[in-house]
Amino acid sequence: MSTRQALLTFLCTSFLFAPAAQAQNSQDFGNYIVYYNAFTTDFLQPATARTYGITRSKNRGMINISVQRKRMNTVGEPVEATITGNATNLNAQVKNLSLREIKEGNAVYYIAEFPISNMETLDFKLQVTPKGQSTPFHVEFRQQFYTN
Repeated sequence: MSTRQALLTFLCTSFLFAPAAQAQNSQDFGNYIVYYNAFTTDFLQPATARTYGITRSKNRGMINISVQRKRMNTVGEPVEATITGNATNLNAQVKNLSLREIKEGNAVYYIAEFPISNMETLDFKLQVTPKGQSTPFHVEFRQQFYTN
């Protein structure tokens, strides 16, 4: 399996790490669904992290976002989007997210890395505008990270 295929497989399955929480890792916006997940970058294989310039560490968090347009009788169609946002910890310290796009075949993902501390809780606030849409979707979620 190539490194690109390994990353695609990882990103596709990263939403499945906690199947019971699957519904909590997406938000429905009518014709679109925004999927998101945040985790420490040490979950990535070293070669995959190297290929995409991702710093692999328990003290680095990563957010993974994808946008799907709903299509009858399919899992959905990946769409490009403009995504901006930040994460704020419980001490009101803001971490601006510099999201970058990754395309693999038909799949489109947006990722960003950020520093984290053990037991740090981050409140993520994202503005997601699918290509061709003018109004952004507001996605908010909370994630606690464990580094020890």
